[in-house]
Formats: sequence, C-alpha cells, structure tokens
Amino acid sequence: MTSSDNKRKELEHILSNGNFVRITSAIKLLREEPPFRGAIELIVAFYNKSDNSSIKRLISDFLNDLKDKSLRNEIMAEIRKDLKPETLRMLASSCWQSGLDYSDFSSDFARLFTAGDYMTALECFTVIESSVYNMSGAERDAIKKTIQQGPVSKNIDYKALAAELISILE
Repeated sequence: MTSSDNKRKELEHILSNGNFVRITSAIKLLREEPPFRGAIELIVAFYNKSDNSSIKRLISDFLNDLKDKSLRNEIMAEIRKDLKPETLRMLASSCWQSGLDYSDFSSDFARLFTAGDYMTALECFTVIESSVYNMSGAERDAIKKTIQQGPVSKNIDYKALAAELISILE
C-alpha cells in the first residue's frame, strides 16, 4: 500500500469517527502536507453530509486556499457529482477564490450555471468571467450556446445574469 493510500485511509477513518477535534486537526494538517489522491473527494463528501457549520467553514476555507494546479481535476470530478446545491455552490466559489485558472473547465461551469440555483449560477458566472480571456472563440461560443439553451423557467434575476454572462463572452 502506498503512502497516499495510507493517508487516505487514515483521513477516511477520522472523518467517519465524527470526533470534532480530530476532524478539525486532520483538515488543518492537509494544509501542511503535499496533496494526496482522494483527500478532496473525502472532505467534499464529508461537507456534503455534515451539518456542522464550523467544520464546513474549515473545509470551505481549505478549498478556497488551494494553489496546487494539479488538484483542479479532483475538484472538477466532485463538481460533476450529484451533490447538494450548497456543496456545489461552495465548490464553484472555491474555484474562483483559489485564483487558479479553470478555463479548461468552463463548459462544466456553464452546465452548472444552467442547472443550479441562482446563487450557484452566480458563483459559476464569476469562474467563467475570470476565465474568459484564456478561452478560444470556439470555447466562448460553446458556452454561450449552453447558456442560451438552458432552462427558460428560471427567475428574472437568473435571466439577467445569463444575459450579462453572454455579453461578457462576446
């Protein structure tokens, strides 16, 4: 078993145990260690099922501060899952707050923009807006098409946000 596998199993055990102090320490320790495969998946799953606002804030802050470009794929794998709207919103927010370039994943954010609630759409708007200069014209056109073909039953605020995003993409 690799060191990464051992770390994952240990984190999984700590999270399943439910001890607030140990969970808090484990999440703080993640900041000091090199990233290991599966840590993002575990803490996002824990966030998704937790009702503890302190731990959720700690997880959110950890993800907001990620600066390792190699972790973008793991974050996006979580965004593509069927998670609670609050969790998806937090993940989208962490993408733009991290300062990492997510332009390669703009189509995923466009789909989430159309599928999510207004607050999630707002977070996706910010990610796409910050990535627009790193996209090709074809990518911008594809995102515009996704948004234009999105559900028409959204509220007036969503429609205004979608129109603004389309204008930014043009």
